[in-house]
Amino acid sequence: MKNLITLILILVSIASFSQEITKVKGRYFIKNSQISHRQARELLSKNTEALALFKKAQNKEALGGFFVGIGGALVTVDLVIGLFSDVVYPTPATYIGLASLLVSLPILAGKDKKAQRAVDVYNEGLKHSGNEDSNLELNVIANQNGCGLQLRF
Repeated sequence: MKNLITLILILVSIASFSQEITKVKGRYFIKNSQISHRQARELLSKNTEALALFKKAQNKEALGGFFVGIGGALVTVDLVIGLFSDVVYPTPATYIGLASLLVSLPILAGKDKKAQRAVDVYNEGLKHSGNEDSNLELNVIANQNGCGLQLRF
């Protein structure tokens, strides 16, 4: 039982000293030291709403990058073919590539807002983790038999 109480106290102390994440120009920082996207995702996984927003931001980034890659490749390949052969330039591939590039703009525009919102939700959750609504209570008690810690949950 003592080991269980000690473990709970350690976990509570770790949770109470959680660090706030800041996002600057697409990079994540804790106390001015940069962390990777993977570490940010692990920290955000403690808050389900923040993790869902972070995943949406990553999905938008992947989908937008896909459209940019396809659009750029189609335009470039069609331009090269038009320069080195007798094909009339531009062909429908150029127009499809330009449309793909235009579609990627609104997709990529929303990714930074979602990622910043995820960080804000996570940081807000850290501030409110010690609310009065919490039913976890730790007391130091002493009586004629000795002194000890009392944990109520």
